[in-house]
Amino acid sequence: MQTISLGGRKTLVLVAVLLSTLTFPLTITGAALALPDIRADLGADLAAAQWVVNAYNACFAGFLVFAGSLADVVGRRRIFAAGVGLFLTASALCGIAGDIAALNGLRALAGIGAAAAVTGGSAVLAETFDGPARTRAFGLLGTVLGAGTAFGPTVAGLLVDLLGWRAVFAAPAVVAGLVLALVPFLPPSRGARGRRVDWPGAVLFTSALLLLISTLVEGPERGFGSPVTVGGCIAAAALGVVFTVVERRRADPMFELGLLANRRFLSFAVAAGAIMAVLVPLLVYLPSYLITVVGLDAGRAGLWLLMLTVPTVLLPSAGAELAKRLPAVLVVAGSVALSGTGALLLTTIGPDSTPLRLLLPCLLIGAGAGLTNGLLDGLAISSVRSDQAGTAAGMFNTVRITSETIGIAAVGAVLAALTAGGLAGEPYTAALRAVCGGLAGLAALAAVCVVALSRRAPGTPPAGG
Repeated sequence: MQTISLGGRKTLVLVAVLLSTLTFPLTITGAALALPDIRADLGADLAAAQWVVNAYNACFAGFLVFAGSLADVVGRRRIFAAGVGLFLTASALCGIAGDIAALNGLRALAGIGAAAAVTGGSAVLAETFDGPARTRAFGLLGTVLGAGTAFGPTVAGLLVDLLGWRAVFAAPAVVAGLVLALVPFLPPSRGARGRRVDWPGAVLFTSALLLLISTLVEGPERGFGSPVTVGGCIAAAALGVVFTVVERRRADPMFELGLLANRRFLSFAVAAGAIMAVLVPLLVYLPSYLITVVGLDAGRAGLWLLMLTVPTVLLPSAGAELAKRLPAVLVVAGSVALSGTGALLLTTIGPDSTPLRLLLPCLLIGAGAGLTNGLLDGLAISSVRSDQAGTAAGMFNTVRITSETIGIAAVGAVLAALTAGGLAGEPYTAALRAVCGGLAGLAALAAVCVVALSRRAPGTPPAGG
C-alpha cells in the first residue's frame, strides 16, 4: 500500500465504489425478470415469490440510514467492506438456494449488505475527494447508477435466457468479489469521536417499514379487511409515530425531522418519491406481464424495457439545462407530470402490445425520471443550510428509496388481489391497467403538491447558498 500514490489511491476508491454501485440495479431488475422462472423452478406461490424482490428492497431501504450512522461511528471503509462482503456472500448463496424461503432470507441479507455498501461507499467518496473533484465523483456515481438501471433489465434478461435465473444473483456476486479485492487498497478511516448510533431510531424505523411491507405483501392472501392486515397497518403507523417522537428528543438522531419543515426541501422529496414510485414498480412488474401475457422471453422483455430506462441515462443533462432557463418548480413539477402522463397512456397495454404501441408511454415515464436524475439531489441539498448538507442528502435518499420500496409492495399487493394471485391472462391486463391509472393519479397529486409547497414560500432563498 505504501507504493500507491495519492492519485492512484483515489482512482481505486472511485473504481471500487462505482463497481459496487453498478451491481445494485442489476440485482433488483434481474430478480423481477427472473420471477416467472423462480416460481416455476421452486414451486412458489405469488406471495412468496414477491418476497424475492420485496425482501431485498425493504431491507435496503430500512437499513440505509442506520448503516450511514454506523459508518460515522465505526469507520466508512469498514462498513463499506462489511456491506460488500455480506452482499457477496448472500448473492452467491442465492445462486444455489434450493427453496423459496431460503432464497428470500438470503435476499434480505443482500439488501442489508447493499445498504451498508451504498452508504459506506458514498461516505468514502466524500472523504476522499473534495471541491470540484468531489462533484465529478458523485456525478459519475449518478451516471453509473443510471446506467445500471437502464441496462440492468437487458443484461438480466440475457442472463436468464442463456444461463438461467440463478445467474442473475451469481453475476453481481462476481462483481462484488472484484470490489472486495480492492478494499485493502482503500484509505483507512476512523469513526467520529463522540458520535453514537441511534439504536432506538434504527429499530423503530426499520420495524415500521418492514411491518408495513409485510402487511402489504401478505394482504391479498389474508384479505385487506382481516384483523391481521388491519392490525399490521395500525401497528406500523404507531411505530412511525413513536419514531417521530423519539427522534425529536435524540441528541444524535438518524433523521433531522426539522428538515421536513423546510417546504422547498419537502417539495423536492415529494417529487423524487413520486417519480420513483411510478418508475420502479413498473420496472419490477412490467417484465412479468411481457413474459406471461404478451409472450416474450426474458431477453426480449429486457430489450423492450430499454424504452423505459434509456431516457433516465440520456436526459439528466437536458434537465440541468432546463433548470438554468426555467424556474426549478416548473421543471420538477413538469417532470412528475410527464411520468404520470406516461403511466396514464400505459393503461392501453394489452396482450397484443407492440414496441411501437408502448414507446410513447415508456419514454414519458423514463423522461420524468431522466430530467430530474441528479437535478433533484442538487436542488434538495441547496435548499438547506450548508452544515445540514450531509444529513439532508441521507434523508432525501431514504425518502426516495422508501417510496419506491413501498410502491413496489403496494403495486404487487394490488396486482395479486385483482388477479387472485394468478398474474396471468386477462385479469393481469385489467389489473395492470388499474395500477397504471393509480400511478398516474399519484403523480398528478404529487405535481400539485410540488407547486403548492413552492408557492407557500415565495422568494425563499436556498439556504445552502
